[in-house]
Amino acid sequence: MKPITREWIDKAEGDFVMMEREGRARKNPSYDGICFHAQQCAEKYLKAWLSQAGIEFAKTHDLPSLLDRVVPREPLWEVFRRDLAYLSDFAVAFRYPGESATRDQAKDAIKRCRAFREHVRQAIRIS
Repeated sequence: MKPITREWIDKAEGDFVMMEREGRARKNPSYDGICFHAQQCAEKYLKAWLSQAGIEFAKTHDLPSLLDRVVPREPLWEVFRRDLAYLSDFAVAFRYPGESATRDQAKDAIKRCRAFREHVRQAIRIS
């Protein structure tokens, strides 16, 4: 595994841990935080895969555009487009006043993130 791939994975796992920890919070969970870290985890796993494959990518939080870089080599990843589009909005949507994530959105973000993370970890052959 390339060192940069490992770095992306480590960063993704940091976001995954934060998402999971906040998702288990019984008092005042941050639904905004859960959604943000779910998006960040998916983004960094996409970038890990792209780095490992030697495919350049722009500095972006737009998950569907990152997926566009993957699909030519991994067409079956197209199945994740809706999930990644859903998560993509959470990079900035709830980071500022005016909107807040709901419990249902947070639960959905966790579910989608977990599924995508597991798929990428298998693709990169991480146990």
